[in-house]
Amino acid sequence: MSVNKLEHVLSEKLDELREKGTLKGKEMVITGVKQADDKKGPRFFIEGRGEREFLRMNSNSYLGMSLYKEIIEAEEEATRKYGTGPGAVRFISGTYQPHIELEDKLAKFHSRESAMVFSSAYATVMGIVSPLIDNETIVISDELNHNCIINAIRLSRPKTKEVYKHLDMTDLEYRIKNAIGKGKRVLIITDGIFSMRGDYAPLDIIAEIAKRYDSEFEGGIIVIVDDSHGIGAFGKTGRGTEEYTSAKGIDIIVGTLGKALGVNGGYVAATSTIINYLRETAPFYIYSNPITPSEASSALKALDILDSERGGQLLENLRKLTKRLEKGLVDLGYEILESEHPVVPLMIRDTKRTSELVQYLTEHGILATGLNYPVVPKGDEEIRFQVSAEHTEYDIDYVLGVLKRFRETNQESP
Repeated sequence: MSVNKLEHVLSEKLDELREKGTLKGKEMVITGVKQADDKKGPRFFIEGRGEREFLRMNSNSYLGMSLYKEIIEAEEEATRKYGTGPGAVRFISGTYQPHIELEDKLAKFHSRESAMVFSSAYATVMGIVSPLIDNETIVISDELNHNCIINAIRLSRPKTKEVYKHLDMTDLEYRIKNAIGKGKRVLIITDGIFSMRGDYAPLDIIAEIAKRYDSEFEGGIIVIVDDSHGIGAFGKTGRGTEEYTSAKGIDIIVGTLGKALGVNGGYVAATSTIINYLRETAPFYIYSNPITPSEASSALKALDILDSERGGQLLENLRKLTKRLEKGLVDLGYEILESEHPVVPLMIRDTKRTSELVQYLTEHGILATGLNYPVVPKGDEEIRFQVSAEHTEYDIDYVLGVLKRFRETNQESP
């Protein structure tokens, strides 16, 4: 078989992605980190940029925990004790004591009976949705849900799939009522925080609607929330969107260890029966190695910090820095989508101008993510800033200063 024919087809597909503007291209390589000082947060070195320092405003590390000394030490100690990898999948011989301790702590953290850890949050969603869906299940999903939810539903092949307008509770209720008599079970699935925009699902209302119509379905209505961007960054104690909205009746919570907690891996928390069932049926759990014992140990330390007085202080500082950036952007005349979540979208609403501003920020040592059409609809082009508790007021003010100079240089309103 000639690989040349396949390469020709793949090259054409790459060209199509380039023409559409969705080609990601060469990845940026971080070659080193300069630790924070009293004035500045951490700075990062990029391959090909010499000794130039960069302020990272495009990281999911909302609390900066990946650089904490005690978390690093916990991982190093566990590596010496257990080795660098698990050596097997969980049900053979890949389950270590730190995995069990972490799952117990995650369950308690979310006030659930049980929890289980996956290799990533993406793998968690892909792994748990399919076993919970059969040919009598109707899935109802927010139109802006993450790619992992979209693909998990495709893989699951439910009886029908309904997509409701983003955060539109009237549309959600309409689709539930329309499903009565058409299937035995309804599964509502949503992101907690929508990472492109920083807005959040009204989980309290979603849970109330689900409860209202639960008796109309033989198998009831199940609510699943992927709150990977919320946990550790949202809510008074960092318990995410469920805490922030005071929601009651969320059946299954998916979270990540790789964002605010600064480590790696994903997890699900629910009742013991659900978790026991998923351990026996979730392919991404059964057939994949777990996170390493050392990653589990460092995640345990990160949870200890989050669920402490120090964690409360980190969250409060994160909220203050987020508001400082939001206020500064508004004062400069920029349009934003305001939220307490540390994702701060700067709405540019023009593809060319968005690309120009991202380049300008990079030239001035700031890393931020530009989102252009067709990744987002025309008119919704934005630059996504992500605030971290590891940032300082100096860092936020530096970003605002660069944005001010950009506006003055271009001599036009943002």
